[in-house]
Amino acid sequence: MEHNLSYINVRNVEIFSGRKVDFQLSYQFFGKDYKSFPVVVINHSLTGNSNVTGKDGWWNNIVGDNKLIDTRKYAILSFNIPGNCFGNELNDFIDELILGDIAKVFNKAIQQLGISKVHTLIGGSIGGGLVWEMGVLEPDLFDNLVPIAADYKSSDWLIANTHLQSKLLENSSDPIFDARLHAMLTYRNPISLNNRFKNQYEGKVRKVKNWLDFHGETLKNRFNLDAYKTMNRFLSSIDVESYSNSSIDKLINKVNSNIYILSIDSDLLFTDNEQRNIYKKISLIKQNIYYFQIKSDHGHDAFFIEYDQINDFLKDCFL
Repeated sequence: MEHNLSYINVRNVEIFSGRKVDFQLSYQFFGKDYKSFPVVVINHSLTGNSNVTGKDGWWNNIVGDNKLIDTRKYAILSFNIPGNCFGNELNDFIDELILGDIAKVFNKAIQQLGISKVHTLIGGSIGGGLVWEMGVLEPDLFDNLVPIAADYKSSDWLIANTHLQSKLLENSSDPIFDARLHAMLTYRNPISLNNRFKNQYEGKVRKVKNWLDFHGETLKNRFNLDAYKTMNRFLSSIDVESYSNSSIDKLINKVNSNIYILSIDSDLLFTDNEQRNIYKKISLIKQNIYYFQIKSDHGHDAFFIEYDQINDFLKDCFL
């Protein structure tokens, strides 16, 4: 799939395994000229891509003219995570990578483009995990870090869910469909589904089953199996401490960026309790860190839904 993608080669990158490799990355710019205007970098979610705004843009309610991330004020950059099947990158070492490697090469690509300072780095879910990883690796590159519905380290609960996802992707006769059905039950929650479907039927079938089947079929039509396996593996490998071989306390001490943690009170995947604990821990070390709770019945996917709250929480960041 192509969407006016540009490509950049980042050579001789030492990945976590110790091997040095040459990356090819695809990316998109939106809004103003990045050489003359402040830059915002947006990391996409697990089945997402670099097309954040415009035709088929997945974050059009947040990014665009007169939106929170205003394309009249900012140059907006988004990379495709290698292996997400959106571009035609040539990287034959995908199976060796972990998310920290993606963070390292994204940072190098930003600097290779001639960008010495990024106004804001923002992302949700795995994209938020990348925010943590990128921000720690280059503590002076970003003015603002905004991880949404994400942790700096994969929890046991997250590992358990990605393990089940990997089993479905490896063993199911309809792997993308079946894995997506399970994933949707972690992206939403019981309150969301019960309030939406209210035990109703469409013909002889419960509406909730049709809704799940729709999401399974939709992903099958735009994603491929290798991409799903790759992104699921990356999701399970969020770990800024192991990648940097240091504790979060020591790492955060070096980070000059403002950090805006956006949590979702009903999130089953990256729980609000964990987000609050992260904030409490880091706020003992760092003053310019802020915690906001998105209130929603929609669970993890609320960062695709609760746009008014996100706008309100981040308006000072994007003045």
